[in-house]
Amino acid sequence: CGESGAGRLLTLTEIVVQLTAHLNSAEQCLAGKKVMITAGPTIEAIDPVRFLSNHSSGKMGYALAQAAYSAGAEVTLVSGPVAMSAPAGVTLVSVHSAEQMFNAVQASVQQMDIFIGCAAVADYRPESVQSQKIKKSPEVMTIQLTPTIDILASLNDLPTKPFAVGFAAETQNIKDYALGKLEAKKCDLIMANHVGIEGTGFGSDDNAVTVLGHDLQIELPKQSKTMLARAMISIIADTYKQRKL
Repeated sequence: CGESGAGRLLTLTEIVVQLTAHLNSAEQCLAGKKVMITAGPTIEAIDPVRFLSNHSSGKMGYALAQAAYSAGAEVTLVSGPVAMSAPAGVTLVSVHSAEQMFNAVQASVQQMDIFIGCAAVADYRPESVQSQKIKKSPEVMTIQLTPTIDILASLNDLPTKPFAVGFAAETQNIKDYALGKLEAKKCDLIMANHVGIEGTGFGSDDNAVTVLGHDLQIELPKQSKTMLARAMISIIADTYKQRKL
């Protein structure tokens, strides 16, 4: 076809990514480490046509995957449906629902050194999925919802738990809710961000987060998600190494 196959030249983007990873070897703070990152939204089917989801674009998770790879890590990216290609050098596992993401994580997470749960996983799913399209009616319709599996909390049931980093996307009481999540889910770090501010959060190219841990609080101001991801990976690597000492 002339587009793919043995000997086909990599795209310019892929070449730049590979060169950057090698040229920045002095900054490869995750060299030799295995990192799993979840990204994007999940979608929970109502019927063959409709579903429940959220506004996550996956940009933050994909930026983290790129930054982790550039830092020398072997990266597995478990992603919900997004309009992006996986960064070069990163192993992509595509999923749709929260259950599929949970199964994909469980399949290999025990082999990982670090887990970063950046995906906006649906908290609820329809209790039953209709096999045919639900027809419009003037009557009020009720959909019974049931909680999805908590992927981040499930890591605590593993015989060997990786260093766990969670995200808390909140619209109010950001720090309090994030600290509550840090303790309840027994994470090593939580990245707290305000998704109700225009120009940051879901769908935006920029973001700002507060990194929270045990006796740790670092403010990372608004910047591109690419630059923010590099800063976050550096903090994650430093904290991981301190825990291993």
